[in-house]
Amino acid sequence: MTNPYEAFIPLKHRTGIEPEHTFWEWENKRVHIARRRREAPVRVIVVHGLGTHSGALWPLVAAIEGADLAAIDLPKTPLYDDWLRLLEAFISSEDDGRPLILIGAGTGGLLCAEAAHRTGLVAHVIATCLLNPSDQPTRRALFRFSPLTRLIQGRLRNREIPVTRVLNFSKISRSPALSKLCAADEFSGASKITWGFLASYVQHKAKLGAVPVTLMHPDHDLLTPVELSLRTLSRLKAPTDVVMLKDCGHFPIEEPGFTTMLETVTAVIARNS
Repeated sequence: MTNPYEAFIPLKHRTGIEPEHTFWEWENKRVHIARRRREAPVRVIVVHGLGTHSGALWPLVAAIEGADLAAIDLPKTPLYDDWLRLLEAFISSEDDGRPLILIGAGTGGLLCAEAAHRTGLVAHVIATCLLNPSDQPTRRALFRFSPLTRLIQGRLRNREIPVTRVLNFSKISRSPALSKLCAADEFSGASKITWGFLASYVQHKAKLGAVPVTLMHPDHDLLTPVELSLRTLSRLKAPTDVVMLKDCGHFPIEEPGFTTMLETVTAVIARNS
């Protein structure tokens, strides 16, 4: 078992499937894409959020059937808007006429919803969270730092800070061992992010459209309580539904919620096939 996150997946759902590692060029950046290619009627793109990466999410999504699967690694960029532009460009570059479903984890949920609206190429968005960064209760819950971060200017914007000082990794999972793994991961908690990126994130005002959204939220999420996502969901004009993942923490590995998560994704794929 080469992926350390696989050990935390419920035994019956462990696939041992390794992704095909591919790369895509965008504005002089080499963007990593993990894939499981299939001749399937539907495509799925998995998008991580702050403090994680495709490798951490891969064991959760490798078991998804009935879809051509890609998980993108969002590179270090100066601004949050760069992530949005990158995701839009990737969606457009991958478009081949098949229905596309976006799955967003954590802060990747709202990123997916906005990219879906801006591209017009997405059939459905599934999100584990819908965190609105302009919402003060969301900022208070998610970040360790003061809301005054949005006022940072000049050279301070280029200064880097460890992600473990931004997010409370003890709340990432109900499993202390998994929380520890995430915090020590060089692509997760042990990575760094600039103050400028964080300032651009908390100032971002998302523009959302009419793409259907399924909120698939852990019911024991101590990092981002479901009420925060429901606030955002209630403002959408799109068709929405809510599925609670029973006994799951923010990083959803517990049963029966893990099985519910896979069943929900499978049902959305079937409806769009």
